[in-house]
Amino acid sequence: MVTFKKLEKPTWWVSLLPFLFLVAALSVVIYIFGSDALSGASQVVLLFAAGFTVFLAMALYRTPWKVLEDAILDNITSVGTSIVILLLIGAVSGSWMISGVVPTMIYYGMKVIFPSIFLFATCIISALISVMTGSSWTTIATVGVALVGIGTAQGYEPGWIAGAIISGAYFGDKVSPLSDTTVLASSSAGTPLFTHIRFMMVTTVPSFIITLIIFLIVSLLHSEPSSAQAADFSNDLRNTFNISPWLLLVPVLTAVLIIRKVSAIATLFIAAVIAGVAALIFQPHILAAVADGVPTDSASSLTFVDAFKGLCITYYGSTSIDAGNDALNALISTRGMTGMLNTVFLIIAASCFGGTLVGSGMLQSLTDTLVKFVRRRVTMVASTVATGIFANMITGDQYLSILLTSSLYKKLYQERGYESKLLSRSVEDSSTVVSVLIPWNSCGMTQATVLKVSTLTYLPYCFFNLISPLMSIFIAAIGYKIVRKSK
Repeated sequence: MVTFKKLEKPTWWVSLLPFLFLVAALSVVIYIFGSDALSGASQVVLLFAAGFTVFLAMALYRTPWKVLEDAILDNITSVGTSIVILLLIGAVSGSWMISGVVPTMIYYGMKVIFPSIFLFATCIISALISVMTGSSWTTIATVGVALVGIGTAQGYEPGWIAGAIISGAYFGDKVSPLSDTTVLASSSAGTPLFTHIRFMMVTTVPSFIITLIIFLIVSLLHSEPSSAQAADFSNDLRNTFNISPWLLLVPVLTAVLIIRKVSAIATLFIAAVIAGVAALIFQPHILAAVADGVPTDSASSLTFVDAFKGLCITYYGSTSIDAGNDALNALISTRGMTGMLNTVFLIIAASCFGGTLVGSGMLQSLTDTLVKFVRRRVTMVASTVATGIFANMITGDQYLSILLTSSLYKKLYQERGYESKLLSRSVEDSSTVVSVLIPWNSCGMTQATVLKVSTLTYLPYCFFNLISPLMSIFIAAIGYKIVRKSK
């Protein structure tokens, strides 16, 4: 079998051509399609960029197709779990809404979270849930959706709400020992898990404190909506759904599964099934309306066929319920598993492009060229952070970004005498938190779909995600708690 070591190494300028092709093609697509570019056109461009990379590798360096194909398949295999999780998140999103779980959380949340501290409280709540669950995706898809409803009722802009949710969720994702990205970053760099987490606190805690201060100030300056507006929102919820504290058992049981470290796939599947049962008990009129495709006040009594059909549509399809309030109608509409298909398409296309870059050796060539200019500690960390961000942009997946960045810089950190925990922290400060800020990244597209707020809309308000990479470079510049071994 042909190995990478036997192949001619691409030059740096040839390795740069696929990226220039991708940037130029994406610019044209965005100009033509605008906000609809991620509905398929951008994915097609990624596939064409992969084809262009294959052409360069085979024509100029005679890279065997088998090597490129294996690299592509390895990339797609590595994101297989993420694809299943995405589809289950779509099912959870639909079932938790139709069953009344999310409306109930919104209804009671409006009574306990005051507008004057909403963004501040939202960020903290999202952080705590994410620490306990170890998953920013799960946090955003469940509690995050409810917080969007509460913030909308209190008069906050969608970008600010989503920014607070994402900032808190990704803080918890970074520092939780249950997080797959935290485990992946520490293991790929060869750092013990809790050593990695403790060392991350040096950059993560200051970034989060600054973020909380910003959200607290903005919350205090927020002008509260009239009590009549909030009351109307609550009444519309109660008139549309059967609001009951018993429905809160669904998120409680889900939290128990997470605390007991049940796998993400099993947890999300069970959460969707429990919500389906809750829908049958508490919202039969809504299931009948979904099955018949009519307004809730025109729906017939729920039959066995309607129940089965309504649940299936809730899990996989689009649902739209008229609650008598345009903002509320937009909030409680769902897209189920079908709404995640564009993201699945994106992940597969990005994995193909990333695989060709790895298999051809072009990504390694560019990194080797970059390493030649690394002379000091701060430039080394800055290069690691930049590579993590760049890898997120070209592969469209945070897991691939973490693995690529760690593998490319691991030897360099060892040769320069720096501890592996500096590498793992630098990777998490970039690859993990920045992924959600890139529209064509799986994280960015997923959260935009779940929260119904476009990536570019919430990007300026994800302060924790924006500050973390800069904080990593700043701490490296002052050298706080960074030890270099003598040669």
